[in-house]
Amino acid sequence: MRNFLLGVVTGAVLFVLGVILYLRLGFGEVRGDLAPSWIESNLMTAAVHASVRREAPEVANPIEAREENLIAGGKLYISNCSGCHGAPNKAEDDGDTLFPRIPQLPKVGTSYTESQIFWIAKHGIRRSGMFANGKWSPDKDLWAMAAYVKRIRNLPPAVQSAVESKK
Repeated sequence: MRNFLLGVVTGAVLFVLGVILYLRLGFGEVRGDLAPSWIESNLMTAAVHASVRREAPEVANPIEAREENLIAGGKLYISNCSGCHGAPNKAEDDGDTLFPRIPQLPKVGTSYTESQIFWIAKHGIRRSGMFANGKWSPDKDLWAMAAYVKRIRNLPPAVQSAVESKK
């Protein structure tokens, strides 16, 4: 039994050292114009989602999801977010050459909660191009935008037309 445990520990240590050596010698692909492997995509997507779930406190949005607040959030989205994440009712650029791929929110929506969207918008996502908006935008604006993004695929018609008329 002792030899078995020693073999397992030795194997784990050698595996970790091998991964470190692989990365330190530059064998890990970092080019932005190549699609990442499925392992890298799955691991990094899972890591980002797990980190956001762990870090973002699950609190209620202090901004009510009334039409005027959704319109205000939509205007913020159009002027600050749509350049990367896509504008409603526009042909989107899926960014086939960008990795990680930028979610086209009007097309795919989001599985994040409003508080997680707020947290991401405020703090950003390291090494993804999603910068920390909390340095420039007040929390009130970020909460309004989070309410809009959460409902982006199911907005009331009045909100949709008001936001689209302000583009």
